[in-house]
Amino acid sequence: MRITVLGKSPSWQDADGACSGYLVQDEDYTLLLDCGSGVFSKLRRACDYVDVDVVLISHLHADHFFDLVPFAFALTYAPRQQPVPVAGWPGTSTPARPALHAPLGATAVFHGLLGSWGNEELIENAFHLHEYELPDRLSLGPFAVRFCEVPHFTRTFAVELTSDRGGRFTFSADCGPNEELVQFARDTDLLMIEATLPRPERTGERGHLTPREAGEHGRAARAAALVLTHFSDELDSEWIRAEASEAFGAPVQLAQEGAVFTL
Repeated sequence: MRITVLGKSPSWQDADGACSGYLVQDEDYTLLLDCGSGVFSKLRRACDYVDVDVVLISHLHADHFFDLVPFAFALTYAPRQQPVPVAGWPGTSTPARPALHAPLGATAVFHGLLGSWGNEELIENAFHLHEYELPDRLSLGPFAVRFCEVPHFTRTFAVELTSDRGGRFTFSADCGPNEELVQFARDTDLLMIEATLPRPERTGERGHLTPREAGEHGRAARAAALVLTHFSDELDSEWIRAEASEAFGAPVQLAQEGAVFTL
């Protein structure tokens, strides 16, 4: 299993960055986990977008799904996707149409967003759209997929991908402190966990973690490796690393665009 970071920013992008997006590949199977703002252009640097087999969305916040819009436009209007020859492309009767798995209610959210473009069905026509719900488990190519609901400001799911060739990857999505993630990620090979905040939310309503809290969750889960993500370039990376490593009890890694983790 090969995990490539396409975007790791929180809801506002780093300079030249992108929001949440991770390419997970096993042999010739390609899964895109989240597709936030700016991710589609980063995806095109990593692989051909028509080679993506499936897109999996953790929750319906724009920084985790908004670039489904340009992705869908490409699948719909790119010259290579047309049924007749155009601009040097030969035409095709089998245009790429990846599967798209998103939480229950996604269709209505996409319709509301895309109505301003005049084509509210753009995403569901470009992808094979499926809505998932607990206790759903998916089999996607070589990956067995499990979900765990975690506390956030909208319904959100941590995701586990287990390859049939070995390797277990757990993605926290966005979440406040919670025991459910700890149990879900128990003994995982790699926990990629959000570390958005320099300090807890002032309101007391929790939807994100600090780097220290991320390290504490990783330690409690006994994760073999911990990678922090969903933090801004405005936070000092060495401070983030030190906070999380002390709590985790071992060195942690920080997600950076283009970074690759192999299981």
